[in-house]
Amino acid sequence: MSSAATMVRRTGRTSRPIFEALTIVGLIGIAWIHLLDLAGKMEETPYLGWAYIGLIAGCAVAVVLLARRDHRGFVLGGGLAAATFAAYVLSRTTGLPAATSDIGNWTETLGVLSLIAEGAVVVLSAAALSRRPDPSRTGATQAIRG
Repeated sequence: MSSAATMVRRTGRTSRPIFEALTIVGLIGIAWIHLLDLAGKMEETPYLGWAYIGLIAGCAVAVVLLARRDHRGFVLGGGLAAATFAAYVLSRTTGLPAATSDIGNWTETLGVLSLIAEGAVVVLSAAALSRRPDPSRTGATQAIRG
């Protein structure tokens, strides 16, 4: 590189406190809703109960990443929320393997609250990830001209 060239090192860190805080709240909501429904799901359809446990753990990891201002928290959180949203829609339309009792049950309170939280996390994550990073706020550094 020439001495006039400037290098910018991306650290993968983000500084979008509003997006991070709101996404964390949404992820905690998703985890809490599925924790409330976990015992019943383990009795009804154990594989979905285990999926709930995986979702809750994934939400916890995404929260930790976001608390550390790591953009991968948006990727993980948004992906989990989108997959959960899709699974809810499938469970209400075609049903899931060994789980058809919820077909047409669109007004269940926890389900509606979960859709709201999941939709919010997807939108917030997409918005945060699509914003152009500001090097002065993301921890990126410029190399000294040499």
